[in-house]
Amino acid sequence: MGKTYKIAVITGDGIGPEITEATMLALDSVGLDFEFVKVAAGLNAWEKLGNQLPQETVDTIKASDACLKGPTQTPPGPGSFKSATVTLRQILDLYANVRPFKNHPGVPSVHRGVDMIIVRENTEGLYKGIEYTVGDSALGIRVITRRGSERIAKFAFELARREKRKKVTVVHKANVLKETCGLFRNVVAEVAKGYPDILFDEMHVDAAAMRIAMKPQDIDVIVTTNLFGDVLSDETAGIVGGLGIAPSANVGDSFAFFEAIHGSAPKHAGKWDANPVAIMLSASMMLKYLGEVNAGSRFESAIDTVLAEGITVTRDLGGNAGTMDFAKAVAEKLGPR
Repeated sequence: MGKTYKIAVITGDGIGPEITEATMLALDSVGLDFEFVKVAAGLNAWEKLGNQLPQETVDTIKASDACLKGPTQTPPGPGSFKSATVTLRQILDLYANVRPFKNHPGVPSVHRGVDMIIVRENTEGLYKGIEYTVGDSALGIRVITRRGSERIAKFAFELARREKRKKVTVVHKANVLKETCGLFRNVVAEVAKGYPDILFDEMHVDAAAMRIAMKPQDIDVIVTTNLFGDVLSDETAGIVGGLGIAPSANVGDSFAFFEAIHGSAPKHAGKWDANPVAIMLSASMMLKYLGEVNAGSRFESAIDTVLAEGITVTRDLGGNAGTMDFAKAVAEKLGPR
């Protein structure tokens, strides 16, 4: 009898419960055994429990093999709350945010031949949220450490080696941010010396943004700081078809959660017409993280087959199918259990 994987599922807000339900349905046809445990986080959790990230949710994730996360909303009130997603990354020390981007069949895109990964440092930088108001001024502290820079650099090079990638590019702005970006750039360059089999180069973030817009085929793996990685990710999603097909992984040494890059789209909540591709591709990444590489590849291939056929796709992809229709089509491609 095979292993049963315990998966914590943050159903989230807006379209979150719908796209996570669709993903669980499709995963049940991949040929593995799962125990899905639904947990609360975000606006719904705050409204029902008075806490947007209950301790029970954190404890359940820690006791699970991985977490599948639907999009969450931050409760209202400027300065009152930090995003549940950012908080979870910091609590679980999920220092690597992995965002792969490539063309998918049947999805219109600005560029073809794109196949790149952005590895974003996930716990430092301006997203530490260290901000102050002094008189009429608002101040923010950007935290870059040698330890944080070194471990994300090693993660990026190990990922490149594992996936047989040829080049890692560090993206920074050390010509202006001489101390913070300077430290990040220098540490990544030091780490690169330990990987002579992988090409290493560097780009300023503004030049990288232009390269992504004009010739993304030149880029293989980017490693960068928190804010830069967030911004460049949305730009890159735009050139391959949008956030609706953009997956991500948040990975640390002990825990990981997998989520779509897009938000909760509250206007579409309850309509069951949301595109679940991004979170389903994130689930494919989750399977590979669990060591089920073949299952993860088959899951992604089933998604691509449905996209290529263009028959059972959602409205944003040119079809009329609902969220669960797409999931059932993917499950059908995977075959019976």
